[in-house]
Amino acid sequence: MNSRRAIESNNRALPINVEIVQYAKEVLDFSSHYGSENSMSYTMWNLAGIQNVYPSSGDFTQTAVFRTYGTWWDQCPSARLPFKRTPPNFYSQDYVELAFEDPVYPTAVHILETYHPGAVVRVLACSANPYSQNPPAEVRWEVLWSEAPTKVNGPQARQFTPCIKQINFPTNLIRLEVNSSLLDYYTELDAVVLHGVKERPVLSLKTTMIDMNDIDEDEDEEKDGGGMESLNKQFSVAALKEWPTNGYFDKLPYELIQLILSHLTVPDLCRLAQTCKLLYQHCCDPLQYIHLSLQPYWARINDTSLEYLQSRCTLVQWLNLSWTGNRGAISVSGFSRFMKICGSELVRLELACGHFLNETCLEVIAETCVNLQELNLSSCDKLPPQAFNHIAKVGSLKRLILYRTKVEQTALLSILNFCSELQHLSLGSCVMIEDYDLIASMMGAKCKKLRTLDLWRCKNITENGIAELASGCQLLEELDLGWCPTLQSSTGCFTNIARKLPNLQKLFLTANRSVCDTDIEELAANCTHLRQLDILGTRMVSPTSLRKLLESCKDLSLLDVSFCSQIDNRVVLELNASFPHVLIKKSFTQ
Repeated sequence: MNSRRAIESNNRALPINVEIVQYAKEVLDFSSHYGSENSMSYTMWNLAGIQNVYPSSGDFTQTAVFRTYGTWWDQCPSARLPFKRTPPNFYSQDYVELAFEDPVYPTAVHILETYHPGAVVRVLACSANPYSQNPPAEVRWEVLWSEAPTKVNGPQARQFTPCIKQINFPTNLIRLEVNSSLLDYYTELDAVVLHGVKERPVLSLKTTMIDMNDIDEDEDEEKDGGGMESLNKQFSVAALKEWPTNGYFDKLPYELIQLILSHLTVPDLCRLAQTCKLLYQHCCDPLQYIHLSLQPYWARINDTSLEYLQSRCTLVQWLNLSWTGNRGAISVSGFSRFMKICGSELVRLELACGHFLNETCLEVIAETCVNLQELNLSSCDKLPPQAFNHIAKVGSLKRLILYRTKVEQTALLSILNFCSELQHLSLGSCVMIEDYDLIASMMGAKCKKLRTLDLWRCKNITENGIAELASGCQLLEELDLGWCPTLQSSTGCFTNIARKLPNLQKLFLTANRSVCDTDIEELAANCTHLRQLDILGTRMVSPTSLRKLLESCKDLSLLDVSFCSQIDNRVVLELNASFPHVLIKKSFTQ
């Protein structure tokens, strides 16, 4: 449905102009969602068009929902260590990009949140028109608004209208970035409304308040000629002219200066390098770049940035390029050059949402990164299926994240056969795999060290695959079987899991309506180390079996019983009173 209208602006501080009001026309990109790739329920695609739910509150399938909330996911066996040097003002965990019909100078952005609001931490606008036939020479992103995560009282719906700043280019591409760590449950977004005018507004004294951090950042960029150019100048040796004296730093041990500088962010290191010869030497020392995360600067990283960093990154071991390089910012040749020079020592490589990646990139990674142990390709949904065959050459892999990718069965079987050191594997929402029982059988035979496995929304695994998996991978501590419709409790698959996998700390059986009291009692008897359990949607579990589980599993900290028909709010309150250390979740719909 076309959802735009025009109204006359009554704001006298602006020239008389027509304000256009638009709902998102299309969802272009996102990092994760709760829903399936083959339906609309709980997917980011629900953000296109007018609202479906607002102003109602509650849990509705017609909304957009990200994959995680809270901090429980950061306390799982599959949790990854954070990168050092992450800027203190970078809070984003997920994002979604929305296209609108008409480019406008934004005057307001309304975000319709219908359940557990408060996750949005940043709103950005892009200079590129996704519907233009001619790609722009430069893609520029501008922060309209940003703020640290804040706790919102109550899960009720609201219209969130952040106080945005004015920008000097028209846009029809808006990006929301979210942080759900303070939320008590999944946030749900219904629609985004963009207000704007065709002609650039004249700034007035009554203009929208701008955050002081934004002012400082903008002033720095103005002096250096723009965000991307500024960062690249900081990387560039050519930006340095005359060196002042080294002050008292000459008297400090080299190692002490290195330790002090290790607390600086990457842009601060680049700025400091321009102060004196001694600090330039320290700031360019490859030892300062052992762990390098460029994700916080995703909007400013391009081929030139990587070229400037090459000489500093010859010893890099952890590299995070997640979210970077899209819309032509990083080319295949630029990425390949960087990896050939800087990839030999890599142990961990994060490339989530890297839509510039193609088969050549994965081939270069496989040939160059001979020590690689962790590879994250989450939501790299543009990678062609044949590209994944190259991963099988990286026999040292211990962690592989393929969430929302087009990996196919043949490539995955090859990976499992040759990467026997795998300890952590994510295959959530991998819809191209035809026979998950065969995949599970291969895991049981080859991946004896597997500790965590994500099979979220795998469409065809049965009790046979579970039996092979449980028999062969007995070190498993985390298993996500959420929204796996072909698993039925009557086959004994969940009992088999409980008896064969005593080390389980996290088990998600989300939306499996066949989970029953027998399964819960088997978990209570055998999986006493259980910390997180999701049985959302079951009709067969009683308060009695839950109490047995809570009494047996002393370390249990998260229990989701949303939409469990026998577990009403009264039961939840009673269990909360008896077991206050457990976070018992109960969602609702109005």
